[in-house]
Amino acid sequence: MKKNHPETDAIRIQLERSDFMEHSAPVYLSSSFVFEDAEDMRASFAEEKDRILYSRYSNPNTSEWIEKVARMEGAEAGFAFASGMAAVYSTLAALLDSGDHILASRSVFGSTHTLLTQIFPKWNIDHSYFRFDRLEEAEALIRPNTRILYAESPTNPGVDILDLEALGKLAKKHGLLLVIDNCFATPYLQQPIRFGADLVIHSGTKLMDGQGRVLAGITVGSHDLIDRVYRFARITGPALSPFHAWLLSKSMETLPVRVDRHCDNALKVAEFLSAHPKVNWVKYPFLKSHPQYDLARKQMKAGGCVVAFEVAGGVEGGRTFFDHIRLLSLSANLGDTRSIVTHPASTTHSKLSAEERAESGITDGMVRISVGLEHPEDICADLGQALDHVGG
Repeated sequence: MKKNHPETDAIRIQLERSDFMEHSAPVYLSSSFVFEDAEDMRASFAEEKDRILYSRYSNPNTSEWIEKVARMEGAEAGFAFASGMAAVYSTLAALLDSGDHILASRSVFGSTHTLLTQIFPKWNIDHSYFRFDRLEEAEALIRPNTRILYAESPTNPGVDILDLEALGKLAKKHGLLLVIDNCFATPYLQQPIRFGADLVIHSGTKLMDGQGRVLAGITVGSHDLIDRVYRFARITGPALSPFHAWLLSKSMETLPVRVDRHCDNALKVAEFLSAHPKVNWVKYPFLKSHPQYDLARKQMKAGGCVVAFEVAGGVEGGRTFFDHIRLLSLSANLGDTRSIVTHPASTTHSKLSAEERAESGITDGMVRISVGLEHPEDICADLGQALDHVGG
C-alpha cells in the first residue's frame, strides 16, 4: 500500500470513533474507563490486554495526537506530556541512573540548562557541554558513564544548526542514545530520526498548537525506549490532558500550511532586517548569510518561524526597540499566529550567567522574533518603526 505524505497523515489519522461515527474525533473527557467484568479488569491491569485503563496512562485523544506526530517523525511510538519541559525532564530521568553522565550542546533552552546544572546533580547525574560549532571536540568529552547525547537544532534562541548526521554517527560509535529537541523545526520541516536520533522531543505549546492556547510536550522514538519513558511517566504523572490533546490533534491538520506561511514570512522579515542600518547582524537558517546555511538546507525543508538579530546600541538600544513595538507582542512564547519579540538575556535565558550566555552566543542586544501569520509587510513595518527610534 502506498505510504501517505505527512500532510495527509496529519489530517487522516483518527484512532477512535463512537457509535455516532462522527467525522471529527470527539473529546474523551473521562479520567477512567470501565471493565466488562472481574476477569477483564484483572487481565487489563496485568497488561494481557492492550486497552485504555486510565487517562494518566493513555486516552483516545492523546493516542491520536501521538500517532500523528510519530508517523510524521518516522517513529514507532510516543508519550504525550503536560508541557515541553515535562517531556524533557521525564525522558532524561527515565533513561538515566545515579552516576550517569549527559553530553549536551551548550546551546539549549534556559530551563533545560537549569535541569542539567541544578536538578540532575541532586541525583548524582553529571553533564558536560560542547559548542554547537565544535562537534570535533565533543568526542573528547565522552566518559565511560556517558549515556545520552542531547541537542537542539535549530537552537534556542540563536537558531544555529547542528549536524544531526554527525551527531548520529558519534552516538552510534560510542553506544549513546541521541536525543534531539526538534521543537523549532516541527516534524514537518525536519525528522531527526532519519539522521540517527533515537528519541525526538517537542514542545507542543509552540508551532504544533500554533495559537498560544495550550501547554503540551511529546517524546517519540522506538517502542522499547518509549516503553521506558511511559513506565516512568505512568507513575510520576506528567500526562497531557485529553482536551489539550484533542486541540493539538486538530491543529496538526493545519500544521503544514501554517508552517509554510510562517517560513515564508520569516524569510521576508530576515531579509528586511538584514538591510536595516540599526541591526548589527541577522541569523535565519534559510538566509544565505547564515553560517550553517548549507547544512540547514540539507536537514530542513524550510527555515522555521524564528529569526535572531542584534539591535545596535547594546542594552539601551534593545530597551528602546522593545518600548516602541506597537503591533507585535512582547512575550516569551513562540510559534504563535501572532508575531512575538523576546529579549532572551532578560527572559528565557535570564537564569544563565553573563559568561554562560556569551558561550551560547546570546548577546545583551539579541532579539528573538517568532514570526507569525500577519501580513509580512505589517510585521516589517512595526519592526522598522521601532528600530528607527534606536539611537546611533
